[in-house]
Amino acid sequence: MKSYLEMSNLADELKQMIIDVLALEDITIADIDTEAPLFGEGLGLDSIDALELGLALKKRYNIHLNAESDETKQHFKSIQSLVALVEAQQKS
Repeated sequence: MKSYLEMSNLADELKQMIIDVLALEDITIADIDTEAPLFGEGLGLDSIDALELGLALKKRYNIHLNAESDETKQHFKSIQSLVALVEAQQKS
């Protein structure tokens, strides 16, 4: 099991990736709550943002996602769920 520090580092890495990929200029990693929703009331991302994030995850972590899958939608729920996805993919 990964330590809190390792999980925290991956969460921060994913937050920074979101900021960079989506050009969120006025947001820092400290502004993004790990458990808050990425879409809707949370960070306010939309479906175009989801596509861009999916491509970034594929490029950076070699993660292949099915855009139509309910499971994929759950992975994009929060930073915490993205951390779980990346960790699971890296183990397999």
